[in-house]
Amino acid sequence: MADMKETWTTLASLLGTLAFCQTILRNVLPPQLRSASLKFLKRALGCYYSYCYFEITKNDGVNELYNAVQLYLSSFVSASCSCLSLSRAPNSSSTTFALTNNDCIVDVFDGVSVQWEHVVIQSQSQPSRGEKRFFTLRIRKCDRERILDSYLDHIMDKANDIRRKNRERFLYTNSHGCWRQVPFKHPSTFDTLAMDPERKRDIMEDLRDFVAGKAFYQRTGRAWKRGYLLYGPPGTGKSSMIAAMANFLGYDIYDLELTKVRSNSQLREFLTNTSSKSIIVIEDIDCSVSLPKRLNAQQAAPRRAAHGGEDRNDNTITLSGLLNFTDGLWSCCGSERIFVFTSNHIKKLDPALLRSGRMDMHIYMSYCSYPALKILLRNYLDIEAEDLGEVVASELREAVEKANMTPRT
Repeated sequence: MADMKETWTTLASLLGTLAFCQTILRNVLPPQLRSASLKFLKRALGCYYSYCYFEITKNDGVNELYNAVQLYLSSFVSASCSCLSLSRAPNSSSTTFALTNNDCIVDVFDGVSVQWEHVVIQSQSQPSRGEKRFFTLRIRKCDRERILDSYLDHIMDKANDIRRKNRERFLYTNSHGCWRQVPFKHPSTFDTLAMDPERKRDIMEDLRDFVAGKAFYQRTGRAWKRGYLLYGPPGTGKSSMIAAMANFLGYDIYDLELTKVRSNSQLREFLTNTSSKSIIVIEDIDCSVSLPKRLNAQQAAPRRAAHGGEDRNDNTITLSGLLNFTDGLWSCCGSERIFVFTSNHIKKLDPALLRSGRMDMHIYMSYCSYPALKILLRNYLDIEAEDLGEVVASELREAVEKANMTPRT
């Protein structure tokens, strides 16, 4: 008992001595000298450490990396921390979770474990400057060269995806020579879309490949865009498919009404005023406007001669202008954009409009099949097809195969 008491007395004396020394150093040494001493000590001992540390500071200006790290960590921090701060940004539809002061979290990238710490330091020497906030990233020295750059790029890409999905999205339409916008609130998703499940999976996989294909398009020297043609009888869900694509990707929609476009030059202006990560839609392209066919060489020569060697197509939209809109030089003014054309009569369209590079994927929107009917039963009646019984299911299958029924019938 006496030994234990002596031990505690010695420990208390040691702690008191350390506290006294710390107070003396804090009062005698200026903050700048203390900071320089700590940095020198860290460098001196750095050769014995197996980790390296990086600070990402929130400054008065805009530090995109700090904001990206904060957003990236919020995407999975809610599942691993017990104490979190909550916030919601303007024009955002979701709540953001964030690390509290001086809290830590571990992340794994490419098989390498890293640690993040959120540090908040109150400024005592200059109270007017408020507080200093920064993230500290800890990485093993042996992994620094291998993952640091790629990991930070990964964080920036993920943060951009989160911003796009969380922000309020818009539906644009052209009117009086400019784009007008309204909030996009269409509820259609691939889960509710009445379509063969295998076909939906193919489309979703194609969309995922497109979004992840930035390196491929750069390597092959192609514009980062893709075209989809939705064709089939009226009422088969073409507009719902477009809305489901937009909700799946988190893109805005530009609904281009060709009848309100006066010329090829104005068509180009509308294209250049669209944003990246968007879907440009022309519905019912087979009947929305009459597109003059491209002239062959013998027809074009007299026309050029009559107009001083130039074609005068400034007062109408031509097929050539629409082709350049989807696959010409002007189509490269932006990135990660999708073109969607819809048609009830695909045979009326010029073959040049349908080729790969303009309409890369043709999607036939058919009449309702039995797999699509099962989705409608679940959506409208909250009934699973397996609960109907074999007799009823067989009769429904036969009826759907005989009838030309659309999902909206």
